[in-house]
Amino acid sequence: MAGVVRDVMTTNPVTIEVGETVHELARRMKENDIGDVVVTDGGTVTGIVTDRDIVVRCVAEGGDPAGGTVRDIASGDLVTVQPDTPVDDAVQLMRARAVRRLPVVENGRCVGVLSVGDLAIERDTDSALADISIAPPNR
Repeated sequence: MAGVVRDVMTTNPVTIEVGETVHELARRMKENDIGDVVVTDGGTVTGIVTDRDIVVRCVAEGGDPAGGTVRDIASGDLVTVQPDTPVDDAVQLMRARAVRRLPVVENGRCVGVLSVGDLAIERDTDSALADISIAPPNR
């Protein structure tokens, strides 16, 4: 069983600057076959955006993905962890803040993302969530 976040996080996170368009955000998600992108402002991690955020905070509100910016839809009040944070502490933080993903930040730079899927793969290998998380994408 892994002891620290570094052991279970997804590495090489995709990032996007706050001023980029929602359309560019969606394009990056498609290219990388992912559902979340870490938001930066001048390289500093400031938020996270999910595919659900695009739908709920842009499309459903009648927003223009080509003209709207990441800043308009990014989740605020961000919580992050460091690679050497104990996994149990990260889990407690995710529970307390009701978040499914935590950006992992080291020296001000995003080095990974810890998701509930990562935790399922590590801690509950027989779960449906673990199976879904390791399965190839459905296209």
